[in-house]
Amino acid sequence: MTENKSHNNHTQWMAEALELAQKGKGMVAPNPMVGCVIVSKDGEKIGEGYHKQFGEAHAEVNAVDSVKDPRSLKEATVYVTLEPCSHHGKTPPCANMLGNLPIKKVVVAMKDPNPSVNGQGILHLRNKGIDVEIGILRDEAEKLNEFFVHHQTFGRPFITLKIAQTADGYLAAADGESQWITGKASRKLVHQWRSEYDAVMVGRTTAMADNPSLTVRHVAGRQPKRIVIDGPYELPKDLNLFSDKFEEKTTIITWNKEASATDADPMLKLMKQNYFRGDILQVSKVDGHADLRQAFKLLGEKGVTSVLVEGGQQLSSALLKQGLVDKIELFIAPKLLGAGTRSLIGIGINRMRDIAELKDVSWTQVGDDMLLTGYF
Repeated sequence: MTENKSHNNHTQWMAEALELAQKGKGMVAPNPMVGCVIVSKDGEKIGEGYHKQFGEAHAEVNAVDSVKDPRSLKEATVYVTLEPCSHHGKTPPCANMLGNLPIKKVVVAMKDPNPSVNGQGILHLRNKGIDVEIGILRDEAEKLNEFFVHHQTFGRPFITLKIAQTADGYLAAADGESQWITGKASRKLVHQWRSEYDAVMVGRTTAMADNPSLTVRHVAGRQPKRIVIDGPYELPKDLNLFSDKFEEKTTIITWNKEASATDADPMLKLMKQNYFRGDILQVSKVDGHADLRQAFKLLGEKGVTSVLVEGGQQLSSALLKQGLVDKIELFIAPKLLGAGTRSLIGIGINRMRDIAELKDVSWTQVGDDMLLTGYF
């Protein structure tokens, strides 16, 4: 009975730590979201904290700093959603800090997949004589930090494909117009997502047709990086992505070696009439298009852990065909077009036995629209 009660308490406190961790969403990448709760030997919460901003104090430090009476730390239990770091980054190691406290136990939801940590923080605590328990609400912790875990595991960003279509599968009318298929509630949700992802991506066709800004406007939150796939480097530089106040947040993916080489030289950039202050990534040319797999690898190396793709038919279909989509967010509006541009075409599946089946599927009503969420 006592053991079950203790386990239930661990679950309760870890759930609170996970709630705290979520407050850092959109603010801490490429670091993970982390929450921490400290409970006294008498079972009272005496401290809590979360990682608020990239480069600032980690959750464990903020939690310890919130403790009013340091004496209450004696034989206390620390609940943390991710293994305490054991390496020097922008802040000192949290494992060292916790190891020097008179605490009795540390309960960890999940190990840190970062090769610089990955068990070393836990080992340090145990070497200090502190009891460490691992795995309380592990699944919830891994889901919370799916971007971070994916980036650490595969070296490329977690890619979510967002599609907005009519009930009969069209994302644009026959005349090319696509605004607005979904309702205001759906558009507001997309802006919320933009604030939570490291970057938003579109292809050159969408950039030309819609001239999007890809900014966060309908909610409060950080502005994401903006990525446009412009293989030949021919998009006009007066588009919003290249000329508004967030120009420096724009990255162009191109296979045009001349464009990349020219813009790598600061003096040549200053001499150009259309001076672009963003970034340019050169990739290989594959079947006449930019190498998407290489592009995501380069973005991962630059610390981009997540990308929300708001692509049109060509980019969305290419990503699915190449197996580069991790999650799909498909809005279905209660509208019919009967003709126009299909949301997807030619993704390389011709037989029912090869059909792409989504996992962990959920349906949510957003205003009058339905949202299908699924993983690959």
